[in-house]
Amino acid sequence: MLVIGEKLSIIAKRVREAMMNKDKGPIQEIAKAQYEAGAGMIDANIGPAEDGGEEIMEWMVTTIQEAVPLPVCLDTTNYKAIEAGLKVHNNEYGLPMINSTSNDPERFPMLELAAKYGCYIIALTVGKGGLPADEEERAAIAAEIMARAMEYGVPLEHLYLDPLVLQIATTQDQAIKVIRAVEVFKQLNEPPMKTLVGLSNISNGCPKDIRPILNKYFFLMLLNAGLDAAIADPAEIKEAMEEKPLFDAVVQGQEIEDKEKMKIIKKTIDVIEGNTLYAHSYLEM
Repeated sequence: MLVIGEKLSIIAKRVREAMMNKDKGPIQEIAKAQYEAGAGMIDANIGPAEDGGEEIMEWMVTTIQEAVPLPVCLDTTNYKAIEAGLKVHNNEYGLPMINSTSNDPERFPMLELAAKYGCYIIALTVGKGGLPADEEERAAIAAEIMARAMEYGVPLEHLYLDPLVLQIATTQDQAIKVIRAVEVFKQLNEPPMKTLVGLSNISNGCPKDIRPILNKYFFLMLLNAGLDAAIADPAEIKEAMEEKPLFDAVVQGQEIEDKEKMKIIKKTIDVIEGNTLYAHSYLEM
C-alpha cells in the first residue's frame, strides 16, 4: 500500500503562507511528520498556480526532498509547473507522480509528460461531460484512458486509476460505487491495474469528529477491494491498519470485545454501503 501524504496542500492556510513566503520551515516540518508516520510519497498540491507556478513547484519539490528521502506527487493542473517539478525531482528517492490526467482533452498533455519523464501518473476516471454515474461508467472511462496512455507511450504499470471519491454528505450513493469500481478496475488488465483514491474526499463537509472515522473505515473497505494507493493522512492510515483485524472480524460477523468500537464500525459500514441514510449524527442514531 502506497500512502501519499496529503498535508502539503495550498488549501491549508499555513502551507499557503509558507509557499507564498518561500518559508521552508513549515513545509519541511509537515513533510517530515508525514514521512515518520509512514508516507511513501509526498503530495505537493500548489493549486492551479496560474501565476508563478513553475517557480513554486520547483521550490516545493526541492524543499520537500531536502527534508525527506521520498518521491513527490506533483499536484496541479498547470502543465508547465508539472514539468518544472519533474526537471528538479531527485529520482534516486523513487519515481515522481503526476496528479493528474483524465478523459478531458485538456488533461491529455499530462500523458506526454509522463511518457517523456518516465514517471507515474494518476488517471481520474472522469471526462468533460460530468461525473460518472456508477462503476460501469468509471470502468469504460478507465479503458479509454488506458488505451490513450499506451498511445502516448506510458506503460500501464505507471498508471494509477482513480475512481474519484465524492463527499458522502452530498452524494452518499457514490461511496459504494467507488468501492465496486476499484474491484472492476483490477479486472481490466493482466497484471491488474493499480488503483488510487483521494481518501479524505469522502468526509469533506462532515463534522470534524467523525471525519477520521469515515476515512479509516472507508479506506479499509477499499483496501479489501484491492486498493493500491491513497492520498491521505498517513497517521490515519497507520491507525486504520492497526484496527484492521477488528474491522475484518466485524465484517465477517464476529463479535469483538470492544462493543462501542463494534457499533461504530457497523454503523459506518452501513452508511458507506447505503443501508442507512447519512446524517452528521449517524453514530448517535
